[in-house]
Amino acid sequence: MKIVFNTDQVYLHGGIEKVMATKANYWSNNPDIQVYIITTEQNSHKACYPLDERINLVDLGVNYNRSKSYFSIENLLKAFSHIKKQKKLFGKLKPDVIISPNFNFDHYWLPFIKGKSQLIKERHGSRYKEESTRKNKSLLNKLKFMFNDWLDSKYNTIVVLNEDEKKYVKSGNAVVIPNPIESQSIQSDLINKKVMAAGRISPVKAFDQLIMSWALVNRDFPDWQLDIYGPDYLETQKNLMILVNDLQLQNVVHFKGSTNNIPLKMAEYSIYAMTSETECFPMVLLEALSVGLPIVSYDCPTGPRNIITNKSDGLLVDDKNINSFAENLESLIKDVNLRSTMGKNAKHNVQRFTISEVMNQWQSLFKFS
Repeated sequence: MKIVFNTDQVYLHGGIEKVMATKANYWSNNPDIQVYIITTEQNSHKACYPLDERINLVDLGVNYNRSKSYFSIENLLKAFSHIKKQKKLFGKLKPDVIISPNFNFDHYWLPFIKGKSQLIKERHGSRYKEESTRKNKSLLNKLKFMFNDWLDSKYNTIVVLNEDEKKYVKSGNAVVIPNPIESQSIQSDLINKKVMAAGRISPVKAFDQLIMSWALVNRDFPDWQLDIYGPDYLETQKNLMILVNDLQLQNVVHFKGSTNNIPLKMAEYSIYAMTSETECFPMVLLEALSVGLPIVSYDCPTGPRNIITNKSDGLLVDDKNINSFAENLESLIKDVNLRSTMGKNAKHNVQRFTISEVMNQWQSLFKFS
């Protein structure tokens, strides 16, 4: 059996890349399965997450100009090259399954060059905001969504990460399979006076809300620290640092950059915090639970509520309520016993997302299992 992951690159840190590596490594341990990862712009970069040596890495060398629209003349010319190379490779490999884990230009033509392969689209982002856009009654908007829904129907399966996201797939071919998480032997002792947040430093993560909430926490707990991990995006960090300085939090709020082993870092903290505008199924929450780290998160659409068991392994806070978020953080900060209980529950509750549990769901999806 041949399984192909079809993506742009595997050298940048991200949830999609981490999950893809986890699944690829799992399947590569099966002697009856050959795993390929086909990229368009990997070049000579090293994969950011460890990959089994039996995995076949193939880069097509398309190298889209990411500073321009896909529909720019430059990228349209590259797209023709992409189609030609991709179709030729699929014809040579004859994969049984092609998995497309993100939204690339080839989303528009994969169903028509896949041959006899089972084609699976993974949606790692939430379509929550799309629902309001669909209400626009203009003819152009209606035609756009009719085309998108028709195209989705040409995939064998659309895999979504939680039940809330399933209703946003209008083509009737959605299946819910959550992201898997590796079991961790490490566990936080929950005694360090530090709170952690992580993710790409971008507006959708709403770290400004977290920082404003921390200004309230800092009044009563000035000896506690907030550390934010992740790469900067569109100079968002610069604006956040201005906010930190304006709130006089520069001694207690720190940007730590990226890390290759986030669970190991998480074990140094006592609470994990999330204030995102939207999340589909954030891996960082699974990773926090895996090391017994209690979570405080906005109940934003749609991911956190599908991972956190409220008041068991974490606290779900009314969305965009900065004051309530600070209060919930403080309830965990001042009660080490509550943190300990939630940490133990976290280790237990995360078992439903273990690799073996999730990969059994994937195996049942394949026509060839």
